[in-house]
Amino acid sequence: MMELLSPAGGYEALVAAVQSGADAVYMGFGAFNARRGARNFTDEEFASAVQYCHLRGVRVFLTLNTLVTDRELPAAADALRRASAMGVDAVLVQDWGLLALAREIVPDLPLHASTQMSLFTLGGANEAAALGMERVVLARELNRDEIREICAGCKAEVEIFGHGALCMCYSGQCEMSAVLGQRSGNRGACAQPCRLPYGVNAPCRGAYPLSLKDANLSAYLQDMERMGVDCLKIEGRLKRPEYVAVVTGIYRRLLDERRLPTAEESAALEQAFSRSGFTDGYWLGRKGKAMFGTRPENVPEPKELFARARETYENGKENRKIPVNLRLTVHRGEPVRLSGACAVRNGVTIALATGDAPEEARNRAVTAEELTQRLSKTGGTVFTADSVEVELDEGLMVSASAVNGLRRELLDELAARRQDIPKRRELPAFPLPDAPAGAERMAFTVSIARADQLTEALLAERPAIVYIPAELLDTMDLSACAGRTELCAVLPRVFRTADEQPLRAILERHPEVTSVTVGNWGHMPIVRGLGKTLRGDLGLNVYNSRAVAFWRERGLTSVTASLELRWQQVRDLGKYADCEAVIYGRLPLMITENCVTKNSVGCAHGAGSVLTDRTGAQFPVLCAYGCRCEIENGKVLVLADKPEVFRCGLRYGRLRFTTETAEECAAILRAHNAGTITADADTTRGLFYRGVE
Repeated sequence: MMELLSPAGGYEALVAAVQSGADAVYMGFGAFNARRGARNFTDEEFASAVQYCHLRGVRVFLTLNTLVTDRELPAAADALRRASAMGVDAVLVQDWGLLALAREIVPDLPLHASTQMSLFTLGGANEAAALGMERVVLARELNRDEIREICAGCKAEVEIFGHGALCMCYSGQCEMSAVLGQRSGNRGACAQPCRLPYGVNAPCRGAYPLSLKDANLSAYLQDMERMGVDCLKIEGRLKRPEYVAVVTGIYRRLLDERRLPTAEESAALEQAFSRSGFTDGYWLGRKGKAMFGTRPENVPEPKELFARARETYENGKENRKIPVNLRLTVHRGEPVRLSGACAVRNGVTIALATGDAPEEARNRAVTAEELTQRLSKTGGTVFTADSVEVELDEGLMVSASAVNGLRRELLDELAARRQDIPKRRELPAFPLPDAPAGAERMAFTVSIARADQLTEALLAERPAIVYIPAELLDTMDLSACAGRTELCAVLPRVFRTADEQPLRAILERHPEVTSVTVGNWGHMPIVRGLGKTLRGDLGLNVYNSRAVAFWRERGLTSVTASLELRWQQVRDLGKYADCEAVIYGRLPLMITENCVTKNSVGCAHGAGSVLTDRTGAQFPVLCAYGCRCEIENGKVLVLADKPEVFRCGLRYGRLRFTTETAEECAAILRAHNAGTITADADTTRGLFYRGVE
């Protein structure tokens, strides 16, 4: 049966999830998880939580799914070791450096690819499986046919989100909270700017074009099981324990009884939490305005619903009884023996407790019925006597206290076995080799968003690399570029399994394009074997030296540093591959499956739109591959007038052209070459000096 995975933002929520029927829970401790605002757990609480869950047959997944700096990696490694020693069942990761470190120091600890890895194709899922990831968590934006295709061909388990909040941006690709407020969604500190009002091609007047309703896929559970989904996840580590109990309990019943939700259950899900109702739009492949909604601040708490929910798990309520088969032998002249069998992680275990030999009865002999009754009293434990078998010689007496003592001893032993921590290797972390020196001189590269931005005037300024969207290549005459610059195809940040072959075919048709970007794990099957130079793009979220080394080992010649890093962090990256950073242009804030422009003002046929917030700040919305859209920062990044950017050891500094005219593109590159670029009130330093939480 499909696993039901519930959130545990704190100990009470953990108990609520377990007692309401979760098969597994996911939770965090420390700073390295994507919900730092949740209550989370101390080390002691986490160890206790793992024991609590394992006793009841519930698996525990630790979320270490954030980006990690070089300075933070030792603490993250310690968290991995502690988690493994506590017996956690798997760890969710996003960061490539942390992934490499985990494989090195705790090689027996199962790893899951977090949704923050932005996996949305069969090729990407299988790349993760080839790395040893036991499970992949797919992007929320996939429809049922796309999920079915991945389930059929993926070599790892597949997990999907079934209920709870939807991010407007693809997970792992959102920089809006980071750039606007230094609170990084990639580091568990998202401020949720998508829940605020915006205007589209108009002033902000109370519309919410980025606020998606919560998902509710309770009507499709049997479809998921048939297509091979291994795990259904409920989102909500920031939610109340009562919410966890209500939602988990309903999904448990639906899975067990293989049915649709009743009207009463649907109403309870909506009362527990919703934003103008729910959506199943992504699952059905029906995008649009109907998917959006808000939650007013004054929504009353469903007191009666939550009170009933608390009754199911508070005050030591135990709903997760473990069946145990007991066998008692009472023979004259032999020690009394009680054996018991119950399920454990790898099958069945049998334990034995022995006592003194029975006495001859002075008055009345004990009966098998009395012994059965005493053994069946397992109250106060998680066990329930599924069957009791008694072998008893006539005329003997065994005291109630002796039987009770044997029962307690046996059940304690069975409990300990269910809580056994698997034996796992813990190996030292080998230091990275000395990194090559960074580049002494930074060359300028340019990326274009439109074909008309690549002109003779731009080429005359000798950019080291020109990055061109792959989907534009067939529409462009690139003969004028021959011998003057390196042409690099930019694969789309978001695509689908069906796009893999068409994108590869484009690259094959253009031998003059000698390099190609890798911005997603799913790009690797597209580019492998083409003989082109591979360059890492922003979508990889390269955040530490181990991540640089990881991608160099996989054939990348260069990587692009995360735009969230401060200049000192970029400087200190081990230059195992050539490093590049965006030093000019509008920073990408979101890439969305739902088109902001189409939903609000109608399809602009490539022209995009402008998003305006409550302060009057404006953010261009550009059309992206596959009828998606990309929201850009309102202010243009300018860094080349600052000396620090030239002290980072960067091989390349990228000028990211988006809304600029062809003339502006050439002029801006000319100013960079001449050292005359300047900042003004409409420009920003991004996160180059500020960094993020």
